[in-house]
Amino acid sequence: MHPKLFATLQYLTPQHALSRAAGWLANTQIKLIKDPFTRWFVEKYGVNMQEAKETDCTAYRTFNDFFTRALKEDARPIVTGEHSLACPADGAISQLGSIHNGRIFQAKGHDYSLLELVGGNPELATHFNGGHFATVYLSPKDYHRVHMPVAGTLRSMTYVPGQLFSVNTVTAENVPRLFARNERLVCLFDTAAGPMAMILVGAMIVAGIETVWAGQVTPHRRGVCTTHYLDNAPIHLEKGEEMGRFKLGSTVIMLFGADRVRWLDTLKAESLVRMGAHFGNLAADNNRA
Repeated sequence: MHPKLFATLQYLTPQHALSRAAGWLANTQIKLIKDPFTRWFVEKYGVNMQEAKETDCTAYRTFNDFFTRALKEDARPIVTGEHSLACPADGAISQLGSIHNGRIFQAKGHDYSLLELVGGNPELATHFNGGHFATVYLSPKDYHRVHMPVAGTLRSMTYVPGQLFSVNTVTAENVPRLFARNERLVCLFDTAAGPMAMILVGAMIVAGIETVWAGQVTPHRRGVCTTHYLDNAPIHLEKGEEMGRFKLGSTVIMLFGADRVRWLDTLKAESLVRMGAHFGNLAADNNRA
């Protein structure tokens, strides 16, 4: 299908209704439906079940349980060193680089507003003006849990309602402001590198986004909703710990402030990455190597 036609059809698709239908299918326990579909999915996308704790794809209670499957303990070693940043997810880099004048690069010919991405909160956006971003796309075959690139204490979580366009490369190249218009969850952490945002972006047929502290947190509501955490029992996660997961695929965006981190020079758009691998370093000019 022609890329522009594919993107145009998404404007006409009842995105939320389709996603709710996909959610029903993904949660069904009817084996006559679940098992053939799961086997087809594994074959279609080349899912590596040998790295999963449970290698039989039909042994999972639901397709969602299969899709968010845990891996064997040695499947994703976490990069060591207090100054090293770990990759948060399996997938491919969509884009990464610097945030210029409050704009984030999406794809050739497209960028979007940092302020809009974080839900319209100027105080939150200020932390990342002139900083660095990295966008990682999780394809259907990938491991779909998201982990911490560095240890952090949760400050706030903001749910931002929106549309549910696909987030693959074709759509990113043809739908303006894609990541700032899709439904998303903005998680703000205090880290050794200063404030860090982990933004989990919803997509077409994504049946839900979960965090380890709040469970599923993407209800279909109209308004932006922020929950603050520092006033209650602090939620602290170490580097490499799981922080969230996608029920069907999507994208995670990392944000850091100015002069706080440096991505590895070997990383670029379309680079394949694996959770836990070395992704960058805390900046040396902040007394970090």
